[in-house]
Amino acid sequence: MVLGVIQSPPPHIVTSKPPNHYNLLLQHLNECKDMSQLKQIHALSLRSTFPNQPTTLFLYSRILHFSSLHDLNYAYRVFDQIDNRNSFMWNILIRACAQSQSVHRKREAILLYNTMLQLSSPFPDNHTFPFVLKAYAYLFALFEGKQAHAHLLKLGFQSDIYINNSLIHFYASCGSLESAKNVFDKMPQRSLVSWNAMIDAFVLFGEFETALQFFVQFQQQFFEPDGYTMQSVINACAGLCALSLGMWAHAYLLRNCGVSVASDDVLVNNSLLDMYCKCGSLDFATQIFEGMQKHDITSWNSMILGFAMHGRGESALECFERMIRTSRYVPNSITFVGVLSACNHRYMVNEGRKYFDMMINEYKIEPQLEHYGCLVDILARAGLIDEALELVSSMPMKPDVVIWRSLLDSCCKKNASVELSEKIARQILESGEGDSSGVYVLLSRVYASASRWNDVGLVRKLMTNNGILKEPGCSLIELDGVTHELFAGDTSHPQTKEIYQVLNVIEERLDSIGYKPDYSQAPMVDELNTSKRDTLRLHSERLAIALGLLNLKPGMPIRIFKNLRVCDDCHKVTELISEIFNVEIIVRDRVRFHHFKDGSCSCMDYW
Repeated sequence: MVLGVIQSPPPHIVTSKPPNHYNLLLQHLNECKDMSQLKQIHALSLRSTFPNQPTTLFLYSRILHFSSLHDLNYAYRVFDQIDNRNSFMWNILIRACAQSQSVHRKREAILLYNTMLQLSSPFPDNHTFPFVLKAYAYLFALFEGKQAHAHLLKLGFQSDIYINNSLIHFYASCGSLESAKNVFDKMPQRSLVSWNAMIDAFVLFGEFETALQFFVQFQQQFFEPDGYTMQSVINACAGLCALSLGMWAHAYLLRNCGVSVASDDVLVNNSLLDMYCKCGSLDFATQIFEGMQKHDITSWNSMILGFAMHGRGESALECFERMIRTSRYVPNSITFVGVLSACNHRYMVNEGRKYFDMMINEYKIEPQLEHYGCLVDILARAGLIDEALELVSSMPMKPDVVIWRSLLDSCCKKNASVELSEKIARQILESGEGDSSGVYVLLSRVYASASRWNDVGLVRKLMTNNGILKEPGCSLIELDGVTHELFAGDTSHPQTKEIYQVLNVIEERLDSIGYKPDYSQAPMVDELNTSKRDTLRLHSERLAIALGLLNLKPGMPIRIFKNLRVCDDCHKVTELISEIFNVEIIVRDRVRFHHFKDGSCSCMDYW
């Protein structure tokens, strides 16, 4: 009767129902390979069993479980045919819906849970809530999830480790880090999953230092990290731009988690890729990528974005073409953000247009704000400001402040008309989005370039009257695993005296080779009774370079991360320092990486 690998049972199974017919059906279920066979077993069970018997209910629960994994619609039909459902059966269906990729199915998981609550029995048990909380987390349903939390407390599940792990993930996913931490703190017993969920939550919220502190506590509790633990730790190192810590985490991974995790775990390797790219070590990122046993679309995207942010546009485009040619993955929206960014950083106007059109026409990807922003920036930085404005006006969505600021910055660099710059600045200020101080600074530069010094003064006065402060320049440099933070004109560092002595040496060496400062961006700086030259020489990245020269061993590159864009004068000075002191300097500003070596910079598009 059962087709395929399942042989037709003897006629006496249907008619006489001997004691072994139940075991025979279970045997058929154990050997079941697909839904076609399951449906035949189900039909046979309906004909050869008595309803509401314990053995029959167990048999139906097995049929329900198999169908929930392969055909959820059929599982619903099986579920509806069962009169005396127990909590296990409810949990099977709730779990299947919660784990589905469909948002509609996740809502059905919640509906099933609510229906279960309305019945006098069965009550939700300790297996119900992890599935329900997973659905709430995906739907960002904080209020409803809190109600489920209250209900599970009422049922006495506050000490269940699996439920508490699900609560940590739920609250973190819904943006409530404090609630996740409260659940963690109150847990009488914690597992590896508990620590992983909490460390990952801190990384998700940008609390990278706290995440690493928790990792130290985790080790003190004698837990052994797995791939998920190290993935979160590596992501924390990437967020801090802490290369030495990231390399330590990589070495720890190789030493403690086994070579198989380090070479075969795609998620861990993707985290390593991202970390090395963000920390300015593109060579290491490339080694990780080439050594991976298998890649996914995130691996390819990370590598393309890494090449792009390091100014290696040609390598990014070669990686993109290689992905299309050799892998089974189709470019997605993120892929084209990386491709267009690569074109942006290397002045590839024609290529930018080409890939933007390819994304729409060949891959049927609808451009998002990020894609339009990249193309607008490509056009504007090439001096095609009118074409960039036409693109902005044709966008199907409202341009954000990033696009307008990109246009204003290009107006400053390309000496566009003051009237156009004022119009764009007005658009940004009226939008009310983001930090307005940068807009005033750019506008003052436009006026300064046009020698309209009265207007420069008016902008400064307007900033003062409105309480608008320019964002202070801040640079980070890592020395022996410790991150040092330096602000423009900083005098609070323990090595301040030595830093300024090195700055004086740098100044003397620059003068000896005929260096002349570029004051064009000096109006950007809030000057406090100092000369323009002194103001420029105290930019935060120069203080960080001096600290690096003081403390790093010869041959070690200086890696600096700055919150603002590097000004023209600091860019030129850093090139000269790399040649004079024979040192490699890598600076990541808010736009991209700049690699300085032997008096030149890899970022040829800098302006």
